[in-house]
Amino acid sequence: MATSFGALCNDFYINSKLALKMDLPGERDTILHLCDRVSKSHPAMTNFHRYDSEIVLESTRKEAEYNWMSLRRTSVRTGHVNPESMNAAYRFHKSVLEVVPAYLSISSLDVDYLELLFGFDLECKNNHDEVVFDALVAESPLAHLLRPGEGRILDVQPMFGLALDEKGTTQAYFEVKTRTRSRRGSASRYADEPLSLFLTLRKYGPIQKLEQIHEIFDDLANHCETLASERLVPHLLTPITRHITSGA
Repeated sequence: MATSFGALCNDFYINSKLALKMDLPGERDTILHLCDRVSKSHPAMTNFHRYDSEIVLESTRKEAEYNWMSLRRTSVRTGHVNPESMNAAYRFHKSVLEVVPAYLSISSLDVDYLELLFGFDLECKNNHDEVVFDALVAESPLAHLLRPGEGRILDVQPMFGLALDEKGTTQAYFEVKTRTRSRRGSASRYADEPLSLFLTLRKYGPIQKLEQIHEIFDDLANHCETLASERLVPHLLTPITRHITSGA
């Protein structure tokens, strides 16, 4: 992978979500025509799956880099895993946002919010929650809530959110996702799962016209890159990575 963010983790991905107020149409022809259109623009996306509440079109996951599109009841989601460049990922997401309104009869009134997510997966063989505790919590007043030595740490998954404008219509969330516990706190069940960091930017409607979606996407991308570089990497990813590599 060629992105600077990808060089800092095992897997880096950029996801997008267009959340809607009304249910998407579920007619067979409508869905197949949309997926065929996306597949023609992105020839590697030929794997088509249907689940109880989701329809997925994706490229093969045998490669480190792959793309996917998911249709749920009230949302259209896309993802680009290990993109060769940031612009390549952005082009993919915007190409889907370009075609879905016509195929799925989406209007500007229907848009609830547009979301952009940067995901960082870190390979971590040690207990994820203990790593996050040591990296982020141990030297803070919050450490006294858990008091290591008086029990086993089960869950340390901090999440922080902030509004980026006065009205609160643009929001940012930083989240740490650990996967090293069963109901009783055993780590063996999730031994091969990554420790993940998420930066999510969300812009709520209303919007006046669908063409604004591309402007909103670009604004979210700029904010994501800035917040990832200036906050997530130095204050979340770096301390956690340090503890993973040190075996602490």
